[in-house]
Amino acid sequence: MTELPRYEYVKLADAIAAEIASGKLPQGAALPGERAMTDLYSVSIGTVRRAVVELRKRGLVATLPAKGTYVIGMPDAAGDTPMSEPSA
Repeated sequence: MTELPRYEYVKLADAIAAEIASGKLPQGAALPGERAMTDLYSVSIGTVRRAVVELRKRGLVATLPAKGTYVIGMPDAAGDTPMSEPSA
């Protein structure tokens, strides 16, 4: 069976999740700003924004208005959900 192509924002989210998993972006670290990520990853700002939304859905990052986006979780072995449960 042929694998369907992945969207660019999913590829970017996966790349950032891999950086989180490797420790390059540890818990509490700030992600680069949107414009910096467009240059760093050679993608459009729309792709960066959708990737950050995807990472928030996965529970890996949180965005604080006017402060930035920060790593809050670590991916599990599958790489798509956080290892630690959020506290209630």
